Amino acid sequence: MTEPNIDTSRPSSARVWNYLLEGKDNFAVDRELGEALRAANPAIVGVAREQRRFLIQAVTLFAGEAGIRQFLDIGTGLPTADNTHEVAQRVAPDSRIVYVDNDPLVLVHARALLTSSAEGKTAYIDSDVENPERILSEAAQTLDFSRPVALTMIGILGNVADYDQAKSIVRTLLAAVPSGSYLAVSDGTSTSAESVESQRVAKQSGHPYNLRTPEEIEGFFEGLEILEPGVVSTSQWRPEPGTSPGHLDVYCAVGRKP
Repeated sequence: MTEPNIDTSRPSSARVWNYLLEGKDNFAVDRELGEALRAANPAIVGVAREQRRFLIQAVTLFAGEAGIRQFLDIGTGLPTADNTHEVAQRVAPDSRIVYVDNDPLVLVHARALLTSSAEGKTAYIDSDVENPERILSEAAQTLDFSRPVALTMIGILGNVADYDQAKSIVRTLLAAVPSGSYLAVSDGTSTSAESVESQRVAKQSGHPYNLRTPEEIEGFFEGLEILEPGVVSTSQWRPEPGTSPGHLDVYCAVGRKP
């Protein structure tokens, strides 16, 4: 694997998110934007943590209750604790996972990420979310698309400026998987002035992220059976018993293809 060229003059969403989660795989430009985002919207750190919690919960559900053994994780981000393959293979060691990201630093870490249980398999695709056909073509080398697949798209669709294009990407991916497959999406929403201000700050930095409305998040699940509790603030998706989480400007849902 050749070493990619990492541009440290511009912020990267994977590295900014890594910084907000107190990781160490980031540069000064990422920390600067991370602090600006936190100043504009202090709750953004909670958003990052809740998206991670949702991913872990969704993958646990897929590998356990739903019996899924194939995972396509688009928008992987930088490796941290409880990556998709670790969560899935803890439940079902024979799970196969394909990660997709286009960040060069993520590619550097792919060597460590490309680990798997002996029974399963893990692969990595260097691709942009806006090229679903390529993603599907390369993922088919690892996944059997005649069998159910769990698609996870956490914090990635906001990188697609046009909402109709974002929906088209989701439709293309869902069209390639059979009945019994699942989709998990979580993305930032324009549900507070602070959230909208953080969007302005990100755009001003040259790294735009497009917030959606909760109704637009629901639109990604057209034709799917949405699991309880429906389309909700990510912090309120199946919270730990005995907790009463507040609202955050990020919404999510899980849907099953009938």
